[in-house]
Amino acid sequence: MVSEGDVVVAELPQADGMVKPRPVLILRELPGFGDLLVCGISTQIRHAESGFDVILEEGDECFSDTGLRVTSVVRLNFLASIPVNRMTRRLGKISTDALEALQSNLSTHLVAKHKPQPQR
Repeated sequence: MVSEGDVVVAELPQADGMVKPRPVLILRELPGFGDLLVCGISTQIRHAESGFDVILEEGDECFSDTGLRVTSVVRLNFLASIPVNRMTRRLGKISTDALEALQSNLSTHLVAKHKPQPQR
């Protein structure tokens, strides 16, 4: 059984249309059929959005609990809804503080009032 904050490996569609096993973080179970809202985890730290994503660093106290091998970024810009059966294995779990920060950042972004961009 998986739950919010778990780091798992799941089959995810990539930009090129291929499906690859990737580490993801479970953000929330979605209503209805039990699909899960997940976000991708990457070792490409340069893609981290300050104040939005969360970096999990090897030196952090709870890093070993994640099951990740190297410093990684949890990317809220890489969201997917996937069924549980697309998960191949559980790696670990992030801290409650990190999970709450990610959920809060995403929630704040979704409810923020944005000015429409001018038409070009």
